[in-house]
Amino acid sequence: MRSKEEHLVRSYLSLRKAIGAIGIGLPFTLAVGGLLLGIELQESISAYYHTDMRDLFVGSLCAIAVFLWSYRGFERRDDIAGNLACIFALGVALFPTAPGLETPGFPVILGRLHAVSTAAFFLTLVYFCLFLFRLSDKETPTNEKFIRNLIYLFCGYAMIACLILIGIVNIPAIAPLVRGCKPVFWLEACAILFFGVSWFVKGEAILKDRTSPLTTRLVSARIPM
Repeated sequence: MRSKEEHLVRSYLSLRKAIGAIGIGLPFTLAVGGLLLGIELQESISAYYHTDMRDLFVGSLCAIAVFLWSYRGFERRDDIAGNLACIFALGVALFPTAPGLETPGFPVILGRLHAVSTAAFFLTLVYFCLFLFRLSDKETPTNEKFIRNLIYLFCGYAMIACLILIGIVNIPAIAPLVRGCKPVFWLEACAILFFGVSWFVKGEAILKDRTSPLTTRLVSARIPM
């Protein structure tokens, strides 16, 4: 029984770390891989859909979506949030952003679906950071948990700031002035990085409690083994 419990814990934490690792690596692999293929830095992360890096972009988001769908928390709201994040991630992957679409009507329809999916995806991730990840079954959190909660707060609010700034730099009066700096790409990259870091920490890759309560919670929750 103990070996089964330990295997479940390792699998559970590995799932979180896998989500975080993909998030952390995605912006860098798209940018560096694109440059190696002679693709200039795009206006946004999503714009790589229209380049030879499309398979990496779509594949990474689909992998994140599958992991999020497989994610099971200790309460119903964890499962709902994971499932919603999965759906929104698939929307980001499968509905192309407007630039590069030449068929009349598609840029508006698909572009809007992509924008809505992206915003909803990040807002769901913010919910994970600001609320779900900070929950604890202990009245007095450990020092490691306290630091982790600070990281979750920072990542959550940082993602919100990135979303707000993306909206600002897309204002018609401002966009032409900053377009050369690729602000949307960098802001999206930062938001994805914060998402990845939060899940990497939640997977106990760093700042792990000396005596982790996860096994106890998994057993008490009676998650099927």
